[in-house]
Amino acid sequence: MQQSDKQIQGYKENILPFIPDGKFYFTKGVEAFEKRKFDVAIKWLRKAIESAPENPLYQCQMSIVYTEIGAYHAANQLLNDVLQSTNETYTDCYYFLANNYAHLGLLNDAKTHAEMYLHKATDGDFREDAEHLLDLVTIDEADEDDWEFEAEDELLVYQEAVFQHMEHEEWEEALPLLEEMLTLFPEHKVIQHDYAHALFFFGHADEAIRMELETLEERPDSLNSHTNLAIFYYQTGQSEEYKKHIEPLLNVYPIHEQQKLRIAVTLARTGVYDQAYSRFRKLARSQMQHHLSYYKWYSISAYQLGQPSKALSLWEEGCRKHPGLADEEGPWNV
Repeated sequence: MQQSDKQIQGYKENILPFIPDGKFYFTKGVEAFEKRKFDVAIKWLRKAIESAPENPLYQCQMSIVYTEIGAYHAANQLLNDVLQSTNETYTDCYYFLANNYAHLGLLNDAKTHAEMYLHKATDGDFREDAEHLLDLVTIDEADEDDWEFEAEDELLVYQEAVFQHMEHEEWEEALPLLEEMLTLFPEHKVIQHDYAHALFFFGHADEAIRMELETLEERPDSLNSHTNLAIFYYQTGQSEEYKKHIEPLLNVYPIHEQQKLRIAVTLARTGVYDQAYSRFRKLARSQMQHHLSYYKWYSISAYQLGQPSKALSLWEEGCRKHPGLADEEGPWNV
């Protein structure tokens, strides 16, 4: 028997629309994580956090996913945000931070956070794990070489913070840290190049160029000076000076991946897309996971060479690993 329009309307009025909430997204994220579909897990958990940004559980779960894929910096940022927003009551964060610092090789920080967790979470679920971690990273206080470990840890902490700021082009935040590093670690020459780079993009182009030219007088083969000056002169429209520094780089093929990346990014930033693309293709992708600049400039190079699908794939992968990249306009708007 055919139902009347009135009956159908009555049924419709009794149907409640399904509106997904944070709990729904979180559950889907956990399911994807358990299946080791980390990209999918990040997508769902990001939605959960957007739906309920005040829920620390969602952010902690996202940090666990980041840890699993080796994005320790992103994980630590989330964990520190949770500690701040919960007035340090979400004590599991201390263990997660200790674990991440251990992976990064920052043993003193790992030790400090493991001890903090054991102090604050006397009956915590991760107590046994924290004790085991503490056994692995504890450094003998009586060891005469302790100061060397502490100095190395301090340098690594600075380097990680500066790395994050510079990858996200946060020059104002990077500069004071670099100034401190120049005082504390004068023997580490690469700090000078990072300082000049941040100084240039913060608006002090003449001072940055002067610094690098002085360095180049002392060390004419300085790769970092040539990459910086190539970018500086390109950005300021000084084409003849730019050529003096970009041409030597075209015949330089370093051994270390970080130096290879620096040249590839320099070539891309100065419009030498064919050479940049070739350099990017030869990089060990497994070592580039933490570099936002790798995904950004590799994608831009691919797009400029007429490979939009490759560019989009790289950009999307970069956005998954570095959510901040999604705030930029994409390779097609360069």
